[in-house]
Amino acid sequence: MITALIFAGGTGRRMNTRSKPKQFLEIHGKPVIIYTLEHFEYHEQIDSIVIVCIKDWIEELKCLLNRYCITKVKTVIPGGDTGHDSIYLGLEAMEVFSNDDDIVLIHDGVRPFINEELITLNIKTVKKFGSAITCEAARESSIRSVDGEIISEVPPRSQMYTAKAPQSFLYSSIFHLYKMSNEDGIKSIDSAHLCSLYQQPMHIVHSTKNNMKITEPADYYICRALYDAQESQQVFGL
Repeated sequence: MITALIFAGGTGRRMNTRSKPKQFLEIHGKPVIIYTLEHFEYHEQIDSIVIVCIKDWIEELKCLLNRYCITKVKTVIPGGDTGHDSIYLGLEAMEVFSNDDDIVLIHDGVRPFINEELITLNIKTVKKFGSAITCEAARESSIRSVDGEIISEVPPRSQMYTAKAPQSFLYSSIFHLYKMSNEDGIKSIDSAHLCSLYQQPMHIVHSTKNNMKITEPADYYICRALYDAQESQQVFGL
């Protein structure tokens, strides 16, 4: 079985939204999280979806799932205090229906610009290597390693990548890491960071373009502009 674990448990403090969390903001009348979920809903290799959501917004999400005919969702559970906690809770919820060699794609609910090809490549890479970390090459040569107030290293741009999502694994291996980290009192930034902390091998998958996460207000407006551009291509053939 192949499951998409979508974590949407954040309140989006950096977005400064007053009415709703960032994952429920609308672009062209459709919530961001629905754009994200549709990629997994329509992918023929994805068998199920688990969503970790803000507790107070679970009922709203369930209404949206019905409205937009998202049928692969097995369960929606409340999120934790951090992204690390939310992913752990999602993996824990999967335990009742997952086998050790099942595949899980861990993805942000507010990262809607993935596509079928990227999901397929993640699955293929996990089957071959046991893990797949979606990464984007650094676009600028201005990355620096800093020690306090001193620039200590200027790494070659060709070796610098930004970890994005999906981040995909065999179910048993990633769940084991999260259980170990909780026992050790370790909180990770994301699953790739956790693998790094425990010196687990990771295999790269090159990201599609514009695979951005909506974190701040500017990100939302960029996403909206990108969808506007996509609509223009459909209408005008640009």
